[in-house]
Amino acid sequence: MAQSIDLFTPLKIGRISLKNRIVMAPMTRNRAEKGNVPAQISATYYGQRSSAGLIITEATQVCPMGQGYISTPGIHSNDQVEGWRRITETVHQKGGVIFLQLWHVGRISHPDFHGGKLPVAPSAIAPRGVSTYTPEGLKPIPTPRALELSEIPGIVEEYRNGAQNALNAGFDGVEVHGANGYLLDQFLEDSTNQRSDRYGGSIENRARLMIEVMEAVISVWGSERVGIRLSPGGTFNDMGDSHPQETFGHVVRQLAGMKLGYIHLIEPVVPEGEHSVPDLSTAFFRPIYPGTIIAAGNYSFERGTQVIQGGMADLIAFGRPFLANPDLVNRFRKQAPLNAPDPDTFYMGGTKGYIDYPVLEEMNRT
Repeated sequence: MAQSIDLFTPLKIGRISLKNRIVMAPMTRNRAEKGNVPAQISATYYGQRSSAGLIITEATQVCPMGQGYISTPGIHSNDQVEGWRRITETVHQKGGVIFLQLWHVGRISHPDFHGGKLPVAPSAIAPRGVSTYTPEGLKPIPTPRALELSEIPGIVEEYRNGAQNALNAGFDGVEVHGANGYLLDQFLEDSTNQRSDRYGGSIENRARLMIEVMEAVISVWGSERVGIRLSPGGTFNDMGDSHPQETFGHVVRQLAGMKLGYIHLIEPVVPEGEHSVPDLSTAFFRPIYPGTIIAAGNYSFERGTQVIQGGMADLIAFGRPFLANPDLVNRFRKQAPLNAPDPDTFYMGGTKGYIDYPVLEEMNRT
């Protein structure tokens, strides 16, 4: 009789053993210190959540131009590497596995972060209705500057350097951020890419930068310790593609040939009453991606269990539940109530709403 699989069943990603299939999703928390160095308290934050089968860190910019929000950490300076090393050592001491998410925001930025220089993008198209908090307050994002063809190899090299720095910082692997309307997603989707060179036009051309970045990162880590996050059909940051099944189907088929550690899919939220929306769930991608799939998208324990047992994904990523419940795995195991997240503290900095959410044992003593 086949063994029953659930969220507590161990899994191997290549040679990395995960103690369960519950993933801490990457979540921007805006706690970095001067120089975009990870904060001292971030070691406590990630260490508290080391019971996850896999921790994926908050998005981390691979270069100064990759920054688009205040107090987000980088992985391009020696001080940043040392800051991350404190975190990886803490997580490893507690028996956890942790991957760094490599990030470049592209057009989702502002000149205030770059000494007055415009953000860069595949094409000079501004995101409609999108603003960002800069050191001078909330400001609308301007029309970016289109990258010159000669600049693109430098972008690939920045990802390679970020991957090497993550290795030096003691991570177990890396995840490339190819989702949510940031640079690689901007190149991929036709609403943001109107180039006429080898990085624009056809799906193959629009996917080229993403594939080149993956190849660069794999050259540092090997394929088993590299993942990628995608958001097929996502609209965050004013994104869209005219043929999303074809676009993302092509990309996922190419990724399948790379023998990655995993792909991490954010399932789109379909508005109530919407019809004629193409299927972009894990069920669509499972037949064309035989490797490990992480599913994300407001999952509950029950729905995550169903998807795992149905074979549509291998791991489930939880965001806000992990943010508010350092002991989420234990609470799931005991079917205990969950702490409610406090949105007012998501991005405010400091310890409140960051490392002070109670665990079950603390609550039982009060």
